[in-house]
Amino acid sequence: MSNDTQTSPLAIDGEALAKLQAWQGRSETLADDITAAPVRALSATLDRDDAPPQAGTRLPELWHWLYFLPHHRQSEIGEDGHAKRGGFLPPVPLPRRMWAGGRLAWEPGNPLQVGDKVERTSRIVSVTHKAGRTGELVFVLVRHEVRNERGLALTEEHDIVYRAAAQPGEAGPPPTPAPKDATFSRDIAPDDVLLFRYSALTFNGHRIHYDRRYVTQVEGYPGLIVHGPLIATLLVDLLRRNVQGAQLARFEFRAVRPTFDIAPFRVHGKPSGDGKTFALWGEDADGWLTMQATVVLA
Repeated sequence: MSNDTQTSPLAIDGEALAKLQAWQGRSETLADDITAAPVRALSATLDRDDAPPQAGTRLPELWHWLYFLPHHRQSEIGEDGHAKRGGFLPPVPLPRRMWAGGRLAWEPGNPLQVGDKVERTSRIVSVTHKAGRTGELVFVLVRHEVRNERGLALTEEHDIVYRAAAQPGEAGPPPTPAPKDATFSRDIAPDDVLLFRYSALTFNGHRIHYDRRYVTQVEGYPGLIVHGPLIATLLVDLLRRNVQGAQLARFEFRAVRPTFDIAPFRVHGKPSGDGKTFALWGEDADGWLTMQATVVLA
């Protein structure tokens, strides 16, 4: 019998999946302003020595995640700290939700800047289901388009994965050794303060990032989970520290393995032969690959 055989009843059968897929095509549009205060705050959180931002300051890539934040009322928050299921995103009946990766493309000649009035249109592209050795998974693909007064500035595809609850003695997928040929690297100490500050900056109430009792006793992880977007931001920040004047045209990343706050981790990078493409990756304290990314410079 294949190791991928599912022996327990499915939480999501064909009828349930069809209901979730009814969310495909849904869209929402949000407006915001690129203000200076979040830029100053993230610069401090990343331990950068940037000049104070002012009107016209170019927003570093991925820092648009400081805007278009969810502002659900407290009564709308679920047990995990996220908004209760069934708003813009489909009500997937699986308890563990993670940001699995994404693909981003910036429009040439139209960077986001402090002072911009911006609009983001989001659309649910697909809802897919998989059941195998590690349990049930539901993948939701969301496409975002961000515009400022000058037109389209950024297109982003956002991969969200929902997982079944952890089972006693559950073994995760086999880890992948991280590459050992980095050109530049940085050590990161994922302490409670770093995770709190990033959660606060992104108004992220997900308890896996700050509530140790919840993440260990309810979701079954060994420690607080470092935000996937924070690791992606640290990867791009590593590139900015080592490649003078780097500006991104495209960025693709995929979370491979959770990173926990119980030990330091490292971010790495190396150029390819063409001088414009870079491989970036994260590595945990045990030497396992945690995130991999590819950057193409403008």
